[in-house]
Amino acid sequence: MAEPEAQLLRAVGLIEKDTNGDALWVWCYPSVTAELRTLLLRKCCLTDENKLLHTFVFGQYKRSWFYITTVEVQDSPALKKVTHFSIVLTAKDFNPEKYAAFTRILCRIYLKHGSPVKMMESYIAVLTKGICQSEENGSFLSKDFDARKAYLAGSIKDIVSQFGMETVILYTALMLKKRIVVYHPRIEAIQEFTRTLPALVWHRQDWSILHSYVHLNEEELEALKACTGYIAGFTDSEVSSRSDLYDVYVNLADSEITISPVVKEAMTMGKLHKEIGQLIVQSAEDPDKSDSQVIKDISLKTKEILATLASLTEVSDGNEKPTLNTEALKQKRFPPATENFLFHLAAAEQMLKI
Repeated sequence: MAEPEAQLLRAVGLIEKDTNGDALWVWCYPSVTAELRTLLLRKCCLTDENKLLHTFVFGQYKRSWFYITTVEVQDSPALKKVTHFSIVLTAKDFNPEKYAAFTRILCRIYLKHGSPVKMMESYIAVLTKGICQSEENGSFLSKDFDARKAYLAGSIKDIVSQFGMETVILYTALMLKKRIVVYHPRIEAIQEFTRTLPALVWHRQDWSILHSYVHLNEEELEALKACTGYIAGFTDSEVSSRSDLYDVYVNLADSEITISPVVKEAMTMGKLHKEIGQLIVQSAEDPDKSDSQVIKDISLKTKEILATLASLTEVSDGNEKPTLNTEALKQKRFPPATENFLFHLAAAEQMLKI
């Protein structure tokens, strides 16, 4: 059963840009730390010099998801001195569609009333009942937005049509819990691409590895480096020279994938990878298959690989978790790249004897 909103929503906030061009935190409920406020000001696009308006952005920082909808104020008698504002929601769950819908309603309320009080009423209604309804501002029902739907919202087919056989590099990196950095100058392109990648390893259903909007900022990078494997999106091309941040670098704008020398050995491609790559491409190119069917096909292949790995494990010394029997792996006489991949996969799944 889905968690009630009271356990998922953390806070709501309001950032305004006034006629002097200053962007400031105006209000939040119940509270947002000073550290998070600084981060969200950076993310909300109202402090940007380039004047580009990003209507909706999302990301994660230290296990807290943030969702920001920004609007330009036009003909609102209630907000005479405000040119733009951003509504920020922080939450424990990944669900961009849910929070985009909710922030849009909060934006309409604020445009109309120009007071956070009305927004707070709707926020509390969603927090306690999972629903807010009004004639003029539209209604929001949180149970319409299933987490699984959010996981399946991106398009694997689009990724495969862009990268073809090279998609297997992304698959391998994710299976081995490596660090993937994605660059594109447009945040919307980054978010669409990165949110889809965890679906390549559907058996984990783990979107906590996603950091779809990261700045080259000391605190953000330190928080990122504290994670084992991740997918991190950047709009600053300078990230390509930060080899300390990635094992695999994706230049989405130029459709190029680079494997860092540090992981060349673990990421050696062989017959098995070719098989997986062909399966991904064939499935994705089938016009009769939906994105979720492609994910299912890849997931079945993954289960096969995990079953092979499980058959090479043993339970010893009263450990509940089975560990890889390296002798059994060698005896199978797999091609070197397959043996290497299974060994590194066992390490990623914490199945090696320490």
